[in-house]
Amino acid sequence: MAEWLGRALQKLLQRFESARDLKAKETKPFAFFDMVRYSKWISLLAFLLLLGACFMPWTFHADINKSFNAFFTERNMYGKPGKLLLILAGITTACSFIKVLWLKRTAFLAGGLNVAYAIKNFLLFGSCYRGYCPEKQIGLYLMLISSILIFIMAFLPEGNAKRVEEQKK
Repeated sequence: MAEWLGRALQKLLQRFESARDLKAKETKPFAFFDMVRYSKWISLLAFLLLLGACFMPWTFHADINKSFNAFFTERNMYGKPGKLLLILAGITTACSFIKVLWLKRTAFLAGGLNVAYAIKNFLLFGSCYRGYCPEKQIGLYLMLISSILIFIMAFLPEGNAKRVEEQKK
């Protein structure tokens, strides 16, 4: 009965000339899904932001009157985390530009490692030592935000869903 009513309503609707235009118009449910089209470019901008953040001061230590960044710490106490951050973020960003399924999976791995390493550095550089807490600078926050943004953009691959299904076969 429901099928019969559905077909009858469809025939009545197609009598009008404007019925042809109904199929052509598509609505997007959310503007967020439009970001998928620009995910690789957002990832590239986040990588450039991370590159800049690595050269910005991360923390200021008033006890020794020095600022630390990703490539400089006093007597190299914290190492040079900028090297690994930029390598992992570069791999994630480069993989987003190539439409191969195994490279998309590599981007997830490299992006996840990058975020984990960024969180570790955020906690390491901002933590207190011997009763003294360093002052966190803008570079430390930008490093964490850009690493998370690169990882999120790895989850929004650009491309047609039909092409991805054809590659699986």
